[in-house]
Amino acid sequence: MDALFRKHDRLLANTSMNIIREKMDQIHWNAQIVSIMGPKGVGKSTLIKQHIKQNYKPGDRRVLYCSADTVDFSTRTLVGLAEEFHVNGGELLVIDEIHKYKPGTMDWSREVKEIYELFPSLKLIVSGSSLLQLREGDADLSRRAIKYTMPGLSFREALKFYHGLDFPKWTLEDILSCPYELWEMVTSKCKPVVLFKEYLEKGYYPFLLEGKDEYYTRIEQVVNYIIETELPQICNVDVSNIRKIQALVKLIAEEVPFELNANKLAGSLEIGRDTVVEYLKYLGDAKVFNLLYSDKKKMGKLSKPDKVYMENPNLLHALAPGKVDIGTARECFAINSLAECHHVEYGKTQGDFKIDNRYTFEIGGRSKDFSQIAGLKDSYVFADDWDMPDGAKLPLWMLGFVY
Repeated sequence: MDALFRKHDRLLANTSMNIIREKMDQIHWNAQIVSIMGPKGVGKSTLIKQHIKQNYKPGDRRVLYCSADTVDFSTRTLVGLAEEFHVNGGELLVIDEIHKYKPGTMDWSREVKEIYELFPSLKLIVSGSSLLQLREGDADLSRRAIKYTMPGLSFREALKFYHGLDFPKWTLEDILSCPYELWEMVTSKCKPVVLFKEYLEKGYYPFLLEGKDEYYTRIEQVVNYIIETELPQICNVDVSNIRKIQALVKLIAEEVPFELNANKLAGSLEIGRDTVVEYLKYLGDAKVFNLLYSDKKKMGKLSKPDKVYMENPNLLHALAPGKVDIGTARECFAINSLAECHHVEYGKTQGDFKIDNRYTFEIGGRSKDFSQIAGLKDSYVFADDWDMPDGAKLPLWMLGFVY
């Protein structure tokens, strides 16, 4: 236990409190079990350690932060650690990277449930891969844990992180009804079009603060880790298909927005059509892809998506350097921003996207007009390189303020 506390002390001492994401205030930290899932690199571990530093003094042994991917758990069980910690006055136990506990099993889920029942006064925070939401154990645990999903930085958050510009969130309804107020507020402090171009290339992942030169390399490492490690361990993907999945990701990164022909794709990759669809869904849950359907009722296990996008535009620039189409990056950004708080469907016949089964959005550049959505109620054009709102034609960067 002493060795775990020494690691805890070092990790917290190295955690900066300079910038804290607003997600901190959205989490019900006093719940008995808090589950924070999300793609690797978005700052889950940092947020949890910042919470500890905000609420416990250095050296306080009522809290313990540890990671399940360390050698300490080669000989320990979660229940055993919880019991020892609880007996010695522990109040809050944090297990980061929970998906790395006994890889290939769901033992962590059963043990967390047992801890919940044995030590009701002990609070537990677990964090892990987005993929765990596919296979996150039995329903009993799901009812007991309060779950949160953590995305990367929105454009609004990136302005704060990288430029010290602090703006409030805006609901989509407020953006659509009061765009001039948002435009005046933001343009009084910066030139958003310029900063938005930067964000499309770099800025979604907080680790940009650790160095711009290694940024794309780190993104590639994140994607490779998901494919090579998480998919086999969490989703039981056959390791012999890893290279085919990497080829699938590369293909879609270079051709997004990818209108899916599952049979043709299966033939080129030499795997079954249903397997292709299954892998796409895994990669969607892992936040590598955003999968769009033209009808949410068709989102069955083996139903193929109508279009496939990379999850965020930074992934495009990292995986398809020199081949990124600006139109693709714009649409990728729009889906990424909107999907956090809204249901996004592929427009198919009219408009690029249907939002919450109400709004129709067309995404484009300065010259984009209303010809494709003419006469549609609640329809809007969001344009890149667009200086200010003009009726229902709004600057694209405004969508980066919805979370």
